[in-house]
Amino acid sequence: MANPKLKSVGKPSQNSNVITRRKPAAAVKTAYSVAEREEIFRRFSVQRPEPRGELEHTNPFTLVVAVALSAQATDAGVNKATRALFKVADTPQKMLELGEEKVRDYIKTIGLYRNKAKNVIALSQMLVDEFAGKVPETREELVRLPGVGRKTANVVLSMAFGQATMAVDTHIFRIANRIRLAPGKTPDEIEARLMKVVPKQYLYHAHHWLILHGRYTCKARRPECERCVIADICKSPEKSWDIPAPLVELPPQVIGEAVE
Repeated sequence: MANPKLKSVGKPSQNSNVITRRKPAAAVKTAYSVAEREEIFRRFSVQRPEPRGELEHTNPFTLVVAVALSAQATDAGVNKATRALFKVADTPQKMLELGEEKVRDYIKTIGLYRNKAKNVIALSQMLVDEFAGKVPETREELVRLPGVGRKTANVVLSMAFGQATMAVDTHIFRIANRIRLAPGKTPDEIEARLMKVVPKQYLYHAHHWLILHGRYTCKARRPECERCVIADICKSPEKSWDIPAPLVELPPQVIGEAVE
């Protein structure tokens, strides 16, 4: 029996209906399924229902100052320096009245304190001159303030104004790469990926959960996997333990006495 001849496929005519298939959207870079991500953050929510940042502040202005001062410094170290400062200068106008030299005296235990004191005075001046002494509520305006970068702006937007942001500090940068949740080479890259991979219902608290997880459990030098509530889900090559720690609510945070 002769083999049937295959019909040649020519180019479609101009009148033919051509179905154009769209390319599928690029997959978000993460080692975890949707269900696994849901479970990770569900457990974090049980462990710390209301996580908080550990920088002491009394209003949006003191928060901006505290976060700006925390660059290359610990939260505990910043808190020690700002307790006395914020008692005498908790508004931009009061900070300007205090002056750069006295601000330096209050924060001299913090790294890079001379440059940071200049920035505190400069951002206070800008707030008075351009924002009527109030901290702006948009990222675009916040990053214009001297000494305020994207991470600082994201912290302020979240903690002062209740916006869901992802402030990528050293802890989150390490965690995102170490456990392969949202690996990336730069903080901006990781921020964009985390905003996509974190389940929407957990996004508001996610950056605090990740910071605290990195600070107290998944530590830089040696992750304490035996104390980790997601040890069974974690896909880190460094993981040394597969049994999750008991999922119980932790004692309330004691702000100002954190051990870095």
